[in-house]
Amino acid sequence: MKNENTMKYDKAYYYYLLRKQSEHAKKISEVRWEFVKNCNASYILDYGSGVGFFKAFAPPQVHVDTYDIGPYVMTGINRYVYDLICLWDVLEHISHIKGRLNSLFGKAKYVALAVPMLPEGKDLKTWKHFWPGYHLHHFDDEALDNLFHKYGFEREKSGYPECPPREDVESILYKRA
Repeated sequence: MKNENTMKYDKAYYYYLLRKQSEHAKKISEVRWEFVKNCNASYILDYGSGVGFFKAFAPPQVHVDTYDIGPYVMTGINRYVYDLICLWDVLEHISHIKGRLNSLFGKAKYVALAVPMLPEGKDLKTWKHFWPGYHLHHFDDEALDNLFHKYGFEREKSGYPECPPREDVESILYKRA
């Protein structure tokens, strides 16, 4: 029996609430949108989107699909081809990384990510981002570039635009070669 009081969930209202309730997420999202603006992407997949802050602060002309394994409101993966795939704070958490990336990247033009990077000279086991069982992978620039090169991508740009406050988190943009 259908409950007549059941309302259809309004996703636009959900993203409106996200924008209203997190100044910190707004700042991080603005930095990320600035970082990828030269991609001129119309269709974006935010893979590992969490609650969806990146979509919540998207420019109006950009379509962002969201996907996460958590119990969040999301659109799902709705296209075979995306202009840009974002992996904000997610790559270090993906198990079976090579198989997952192979199916994910398809014909994407760009991939953007934010990932903790072990600074030269720091000991991995005493580093603030060493979380066994949570961070399944640890990267340096060479390892990331080699990984993405296997999928046909070359590094376009990188830096630390989210730091501070996010110490040791590098943002990287890869472009299909």
